[in-house]
Amino acid sequence: MYTLHAKQKLPITLDKAWEFFSDPKNLNTITPDSMKFHTLSGDERKMFAGQVIHYKISPFPGISMEWVTEISQVQYKEFFVDEQRFGPYKFWHHKHFFKEIDGGVEMEDIVHYKVPYGFIGKLFHPIVVRPKLNEIFTFRKKILTELFGEFDRTNSRK
Repeated sequence: MYTLHAKQKLPITLDKAWEFFSDPKNLNTITPDSMKFHTLSGDERKMFAGQVIHYKISPFPGISMEWVTEISQVQYKEFFVDEQRFGPYKFWHHKHFFKEIDGGVEMEDIVHYKVPYGFIGKLFHPIVVRPKLNEIFTFRKKILTELFGEFDRTNSRK
């Protein structure tokens, strides 16, 4: 089992952050174009517990796959959890936390995942899987900063 942990502060209100992240249609905005991500179904409504979202992705050139996740838990303006039901991972559990802070909001992602294919998967994890996940989260950080601005620590109270 592997863990990915990411945090980002944005100079927006908790309301604005929740409005953006609770809309599954915005996943396309924060996913690199190279992944050819698009939703096949499940993005018709704002996020709710039990929501099943079906995507198509291309993590590497020439490789296309479908991914089905379920929003298993939602605590309004605090957190939500998405879990893979079918897709590229043997296990995927992604927690998204939102916390109001001075000058904006802090978002925290904690992903627990397991790669398939046993020993072969473990060999590929550090050279293929982990770098791809890091690329996705680096892209998200960049896009969110472009959309909402850079968090300025001087505007927050000490």
